[in-house]
Amino acid sequence: MAKRSKARRRALEILFEAEQRDMDPFEVLRVRRERNDLIVNDYVLELIDGVKSEQAHIDEILATYARGWTLERMPRVDLMALRIGAWELLCNTEIPDNVAVAEAVALVKELSTDDSPSFVNGLLGRLQQLKPTLVEVDDVE
Repeated sequence: MAKRSKARRRALEILFEAEQRDMDPFEVLRVRRERNDLIVNDYVLELIDGVKSEQAHIDEILATYARGWTLERMPRVDLMALRIGAWELLCNTEIPDNVAVAEAVALVKELSTDDSPSFVNGLLGRLQQLKPTLVEVDDVE
């Protein structure tokens, strides 16, 4: 498994646990590091920070374009993968759009329901199509 793929999985696990325990994800990470002498890839930190700081905006976009699904009804693993994928797609210019979508699909294929890959692929694919209208472009002076 590639380094960034492992980082995405670790970030998903931490974000999932944080939501389940109603904790800050960095607190979950701190506890895990203390218990397991865990070494964390820098990209895990970047993903957690990115998703955490943009979560309200990402959730608003996901809720708007998830046809027939509320965020509350979504399997939690799917929602975490969608948040990571949406952050990479909309906020991280280093990750190609197709990679962001494919990696989120791979996460749910491994960790969630049989229907999850097509759902995640469809929703992130829609966001990818709409990306020019969803991304705020900084004014160039």
